Amino acid sequence: MSDPNPVERWQAALEEEGELTPAIVERITQVHGDRGVRAIEAVGEGRVKTYKDFTIVVGYRDEYIVEDGGCTCKDSEYNLDPEDPTEQCWHALAVAIARRIGHVDYHDMWYSEVREFL
Repeated sequence: MSDPNPVERWQAALEEEGELTPAIVERITQVHGDRGVRAIEAVGEGRVKTYKDFTIVVGYRDEYIVEDGGCTCKDSEYNLDPEDPTEQCWHALAVAIARRIGHVDYHDMWYSEVREFL
């Protein structure tokens, strides 16, 4: 029998622990596979950044805006079923993980202003 909501289970465990334990890492990777691994790596590398207007995940080729569990990446747009909570891009997973363990790099400025300089 499959877990009725494996995403909520690892998120609740992560909130309770406040850190990525080996058991939680295993649970995330079981539910999300390679996307989970990439999300954990991004959190560990400090690539989740929050500005006054958006939360950004620095990817390998670009920066992606993550809002309300959705993301601006092509994976979210084309490959994932929005009705299936286990199907999330690694950027959205990274934000969910980073917020629960307090590992978000906060910038007291507007992201839209940062983008003007890039």
